[in-house]
Amino acid sequence: MPVTETAKIWLQAAAGLIYPQVCQLCNAERATTEDGFVGRKCWSQIRFIRPPFCKRCGLPYPGDITTEFHCTNCQELDLYFTSARSAVVAKTVVLEAIHRFKYSRALWFENFLANLLVREAVPVLRGDAWDWIVPVPLHPTKLREREFNQAERLAVHLSRATGISLNTKLLRRITPTITQTRLTRDQRAANMKNAFAVRSGVSLARRRIVVIDDVLTTGATTNACAQVLRQTGAAAVCVWTVARGL
Repeated sequence: MPVTETAKIWLQAAAGLIYPQVCQLCNAERATTEDGFVGRKCWSQIRFIRPPFCKRCGLPYPGDITTEFHCTNCQELDLYFTSARSAVVAKTVVLEAIHRFKYSRALWFENFLANLLVREAVPVLRGDAWDWIVPVPLHPTKLREREFNQAERLAVHLSRATGISLNTKLLRRITPTITQTRLTRDQRAANMKNAFAVRSGVSLARRRIVVIDDVLTTGATTNACAQVLRQTGAAAVCVWTVARGL
């Protein structure tokens, strides 16, 4: 048996001693580390995003739209990313897992969330040439408080799965913005204005960049990242998130 496989078994066994082998969302059915501690019944609540959706921001629409389209929201905004896609809708168990992962250090949900992202993003990203995967950065103050960047941890999984290089030093958050949760679309955009900067001395000429975050709602955060990347010379920026707010 390869060493890596042996190590994996030992890690799973160790995790089983720390966390009960039950779904950490409903506590009613068995779930393991490989499942991300999410059981089958909770998995059944996940809604993967399928066409039709806006070609630009990935917002899903009901109905039988068969042609590519841009939603009204995108037509009213100055967007700097070429496209934004999300794996699933930000509701029910997914939204709870993200909140607990990010705000309560429920790190056992990392595999669950990363697997959703990898499952949907890999087939799309492999069909094009991208230079870097770049997670949305946290401000140093917020990073000290949280002790980890959820976007960076998710980006590590996607980089491994795609073979696209991970660059965690390219973007800096230079403004300690307030949380976006209760803000309107316009307030979110204003909150993110001039919040990010590209590391000095970096050339982005002809670079194609994938920006990663956990949730996309109005797109204000990722669009602010895309803006500074494009203004510094990036040829294209696309966005991938685990979940899409509706």
